[in-house]
Amino acid sequence: MLKLLTPVVTGRSKVDFSYSDKILVLGSCFADNIGEKLSNASFDVMVNPFGTLYNPLSIANALSRLESAVPFSEEDCVKMGSGSELYCSFSHHTSFARKTPGEWLSNANASLSEASKFWKEATKVIVTLGTAWCFFREGEVVANCLKRDREEFTRMLLGVGQCSSVMSSFLGRFASEERKFIFTVSPIRHMADGAHGNQVSKATLLLALENAMAKYPAFTEYFPAYEIVLDELRDYRFYSEDLVHPSPVAVDYLWERFCDFALREGEGETLKVKEKEYRRSLHRPLHP
Repeated sequence: MLKLLTPVVTGRSKVDFSYSDKILVLGSCFADNIGEKLSNASFDVMVNPFGTLYNPLSIANALSRLESAVPFSEEDCVKMGSGSELYCSFSHHTSFARKTPGEWLSNANASLSEASKFWKEATKVIVTLGTAWCFFREGEVVANCLKRDREEFTRMLLGVGQCSSVMSSFLGRFASEERKFIFTVSPIRHMADGAHGNQVSKATLLLALENAMAKYPAFTEYFPAYEIVLDELRDYRFYSEDLVHPSPVAVDYLWERFCDFALREGEGETLKVKEKEYRRSLHRPLHP
């Protein structure tokens, strides 16, 4: 038979996930995609309790905040730029922005309280790394620049050693037999730095992950979402209109591959039933 693609062989993950797990999902847009699939299939899941995160430092800070549960204060609240009348923080994605500091603080701390409780009971953590590029403000990494003036920030590409050290540190604190991690590198390309710059960033993440995971092999696994998109889904029909984000078809394909890779054996039929129930819930009767 004519070979039309380069298959990425994944085998079976030594870290699986199950309907009996509490699953925390953190990271870039691809984390949101997988988290939505898990939620639609009725898994016990929490997705990005600080909003979408992109770099290893911001993800590490999010995990530390979930562990400490230290509430946010008014000092954390920042007015967004570009003429916006909304308020947010440098620890959150702009989806957390609110009209007043009080509204933001109330929402941020309510979300933190719920997420911290979930984190402390979580048995599986899925982390998607998006980029090794970070923005710093007054020496501190920010999760989002909040559309403020670029002059406020310093942009820096983390090295392999820095990324590896950050990830090794939080794995050393949080990975265990009771709480295991599955990592991916986002297949979404960051083209602002050009094709080469994107590859340098992704390569940094891949090398750093390899180093960090090697220290905790029993508690970590890697799912090659990035490689599957680049090698199996090269055609632009598998991309959205921006030609960067995976299309819904590609996300569906990656979800199927992820389940084949890591869903606990014997739970495939349950997954089919739950997904069918979700699809039915989307259909509203024409005549009430």
